Amino acid sequence: MSVSDPIADMLTKIRNANAARHEKVDIPSSRLKLEIVKILKTEGFIKNFKKIQNDGENIIRIFLKYDEENNPVIHGLQKVSKPGRRIYSGYREMPRVLNGYGVLIVSTSEGVISGKKAIEKQVGGELICTVW
Repeated sequence: MSVSDPIADMLTKIRNANAARHEKVDIPSSRLKLEIVKILKTEGFIKNFKKIQNDGENIIRIFLKYDEENNPVIHGLQKVSKPGRRIYSGYREMPRVLNGYGVLIVSTSEGVISGKKAIEKQVGGELICTVW
């Protein structure tokens, strides 16, 4: 039985495009994915993104970011919560990613926010993924 996990698919697409040094990658749009992409932009992991319509489908086009030696800025993306095993954390137990170098993306009652913001706002939630 296969359980579809659109967020894991999105992370894999970004990971693969990054490894192949692509300039951009297109992913099917959803509210949750858009929120995750916004955090990636805010935290400086991607250059930019835009929503586009392609044959009536909504797509998020992500422009990947590289340093001056053309190395990807994103070193890793990892899904934390999986469809078969959801992982939640209170703000007091919020894990740190690479000693604060990475970003934890959390789905909370305040919306999808970074782990740092979740701690500031004192809200817990489902751990979606980590980026470093």
